[in-house]
Amino acid sequence: MKRLTKRLPLVVATMAMMCGCASPQPHYYTLATTPTPAARSATGQVHPSGGPLWIEVTPVRVPERLNRVQLVVRDDASGGVKLVETSRWTSPLPDELRDSLSQRLQSRLDAVDLYQHGLPPTQPAFRVTAEVVDLNAEVGKQATATISWTVRRLPDGKVLSGRTETVVPAPGQVEGVVNAYRQILAATTADIAVGVQSLNR
Repeated sequence: MKRLTKRLPLVVATMAMMCGCASPQPHYYTLATTPTPAARSATGQVHPSGGPLWIEVTPVRVPERLNRVQLVVRDDASGGVKLVETSRWTSPLPDELRDSLSQRLQSRLDAVDLYQHGLPPTQPAFRVTAEVVDLNAEVGKQATATISWTVRRLPDGKVLSGRTETVVPAPGQVEGVVNAYRQILAATTADIAVGVQSLNR
């Protein structure tokens, strides 16, 4: 009994050290929005063209430094960037951006995204491509973005291009950065939607 009593503090101390050394669990974030009836629709709203508004949102290109599972933010100490190991996207950032743009455009335009399903051969369709030229976030301060985008009407190939530059406050911690990214995507979606509507007249 005495031997067990002497060992008990050692066991407790060892367990405490093991718990203290355990890595914190990562928190996962997404830029996707809650699906709306328009986004879930199989046929969409009938437009003047005589059928639903078809779109094809392709994967969004991002700089290699941002193509990570972890969130990448500005590091004030070094003047560079750093990976936030405990804050991660639920899918690769290009997929997060594409899915969010697709959902927002479907909802805003009452459209149907046919990405990976094939475009209709006769009905007009609109291919949306986007590229993140720059995307920076400072935790507790702001997020800035420059996103170039193109809308191409098919099958005739008429093109409209644009560039959305946004500065959004990012108060608080990482959640503020994620919310700022959502606002950036909302602004980009609004610009792209205007482009689609212009080509759809």
